[in-house]
Amino acid sequence: MTAYLQLQTTFQSREDALDAARRVVSDRLAACAQVLGPLTSVYRWEGKVEQDQEWLLLAKTTGRARKRLEELVTSIHPYEVPEIVFLPIEEGSAGYLSWLDREVPDPDQPPSR
Repeated sequence: MTAYLQLQTTFQSREDALDAARRVVSDRLAACAQVLGPLTSVYRWEGKVEQDQEWLLLAKTTGRARKRLEELVTSIHPYEVPEIVFLPIEEGSAGYLSWLDREVPDPDQPPSR
């Protein structure tokens, strides 16, 4: 399992992307999230080439939270087939990765007191 990951997904509106960013961080499944855009996406859907404006959500997480993060994003995403891609974070500063570990606790463990 990769220790650190970046989730990438797109939304049709800035508001939906920001709502998702706030949710994944407040649920402690990501330490931080950025919303970028607008950007133009060109893709094939139901046999046709489509073009739409979208907003990109990037969220930093841990390997141990990946499954729950994917489940949450899938459950709140308005698209029928949302892009949910995890990219490995191969390296990072020790301070940043330590902060990421603190902000994304193991979702299978009870919260510490």
